[in-house]
Amino acid sequence: MAGKKKFVAGVVLGTLLSLSARAAEDAPLNASDRTAIVQTLAVKLNANYITPALAERVGSAIARKNVDGGYASASGAQAFSAALATDLREFSGDKHFGARLDARFRERSGDAGLPTRAEVDEARDATERRGYGIEKVERLPGNVGYIELRGFELTEFAGPAYTAAMSLMAGTDALILDLRRNGGGSPASVAYLMSHFFPLGDERHLIDIYSRPTDTTRQIWTVPTVAQRYDKPVYVLTSARTFSGGEDCAYDFQTQKRGTLVGETTGGGSNPVSLFSVGHGIVVAIPTARTTNVVTRTNWEHVGVKPDIAVPAAEALRTAHAAILRNLASSAKDDGERKTLQHLLAMVEKGDTEKPIYTLRGER
Repeated sequence: MAGKKKFVAGVVLGTLLSLSARAAEDAPLNASDRTAIVQTLAVKLNANYITPALAERVGSAIARKNVDGGYASASGAQAFSAALATDLREFSGDKHFGARLDARFRERSGDAGLPTRAEVDEARDATERRGYGIEKVERLPGNVGYIELRGFELTEFAGPAYTAAMSLMAGTDALILDLRRNGGGSPASVAYLMSHFFPLGDERHLIDIYSRPTDTTRQIWTVPTVAQRYDKPVYVLTSARTFSGGEDCAYDFQTQKRGTLVGETTGGGSNPVSLFSVGHGIVVAIPTARTTNVVTRTNWEHVGVKPDIAVPAAEALRTAHAAILRNLASSAKDDGERKTLQHLLAMVEKGDTEKPIYTLRGER
């Protein structure tokens, strides 16, 4: 049953992460409607937000603003949901808060059963259409692997895609994992990806997630059944846009001493969310859980993950690529290979790229 409930939670999380959520009709709202929504929101904040004292303050601040007419201009559900999203984040300082319209959202109880076949098919289709979160897989000059990962999709669907991508990287001499535009996703999928970077048999306890509504803690470990493993150097690119699960992944590489972070300090959001209906089609994402890294016994909430090599995000790829080529050139035993790597390094440092040639050899 525990596995079933985890999958249900995964489907809900997948819905949250989809920015193409089904919008409800933008129904008009009057003052009574807004007051009812604010009251429902306060109840669900107090019952579920990971920091109870802050939940009460945030709910009270929104209620006061509503009484003072601060939402009077939000005459429709769309405008009101946007205003609530802004104020929830501002009043709490928690960037995981959100609100939007969703025509078909139904709040699930804690003992919800298996998802329907239609829900599973919809989640799979959405994951596939996003390419499992994998934006690009490439081999850069100098035999350097590159994977850009935009989000951590549901493990049931994305896990095999991660392994396929890592199989393509197996022969590279180093890997760059680009998380600069990664907005997060499933913690289980972060662990599944991380599993590829430790030797077979080396299982790692990465994080614990405490849920306030259920008063339970879930341990997140790497997956022993992942067969494809990668033992070469890894550089992880970050930006201020790297958030939530993207930060979890970067922090795991850093705290497990398995990779070098290059770029900017990340966004600073570590509290996982659940979705709640507050009426009139408005769905609110409330942080209901707390993540704790097992190495540091803390997380990146409000502070972000700090890179090992701090550079502007736009320069992170070139910086990491140059660092790898420099290391490969210094350790090369063959003079010809060393010269080739030094040539490539000089080009990368200048920002030059080799132009492709589309004519037969010998032609001018």
